[in-house]
Amino acid sequence: MAGEAWYEEPEDAPRGRVLRRREALALLGVSPGVLLLSGWSEPNTRSRNVPSCIARPEQTEGPYFIDEELNRSDIRTDPTDGSVRPGTPLDVTFRVSRFSSNGCAPLSGAVVDVWHCDHRGAYSDVEDSHFNTVGKKFLRGHQVIDSNGVARFQTIYPGWYSGRTVHIHFKIRSAPSAKPGFDFTSQLYFDDALTDRVHAQPPYSAKGQRRRRNADDGLFSRGGAELIPPIAPTEHGYAATFTVALQGA
Repeated sequence: MAGEAWYEEPEDAPRGRVLRRREALALLGVSPGVLLLSGWSEPNTRSRNVPSCIARPEQTEGPYFIDEELNRSDIRTDPTDGSVRPGTPLDVTFRVSRFSSNGCAPLSGAVVDVWHCDHRGAYSDVEDSHFNTVGKKFLRGHQVIDSNGVARFQTIYPGWYSGRTVHIHFKIRSAPSAKPGFDFTSQLYFDDALTDRVHAQPPYSAKGQRRRRNADDGLFSRGGAELIPPIAPTEHGYAATFTVALQGA
């Protein structure tokens, strides 16, 4: 990516609604379900007070979640035939923590599912009016969160399809043995300027100009700006990191 312009969220950019400590503790006492929050707990320093958590919105699962039971980090390949989906490489790291009265601490053992469309706008294992990929399993997978609260995925930058802006679906759910369990679903979004640059290159460019941008997307308008992770260039593509904390996990 040398010489190419790229987008990175500024260090001080807003990443959701900051919860004051008193407000966060009140939420712990009254919320019956799982609250999605974001922000890694940091110790106070002499120069600043760092908020422990930042609230994030839940979003719809959509029609294309399929539990393929694919425990894998690299979701670019289709295990049915070994083919690799073309596109700009994108590494996505989730840093997952548990929210409690003591702040946010890494949450291990839960599962993060990721799924999204390819450069043509097609999802795998789906029969749709525009494509039929039944039996294929590309761009789907899950990871068990490690002891540091981290789950990593190797994928490609998503393409687009009619009616939606560019996005990646994710779900964070408890381990099967956990009682009571939890399940939280939302979506990751991308800066429009970055998407324009990526989609101007093959193989995306063959599909033509996308028809829906963030500002025109009905789901993005429900908190999507809080679901854009910071992104940095890598030697071969881009890397995104998204931190989330769960109450009740």
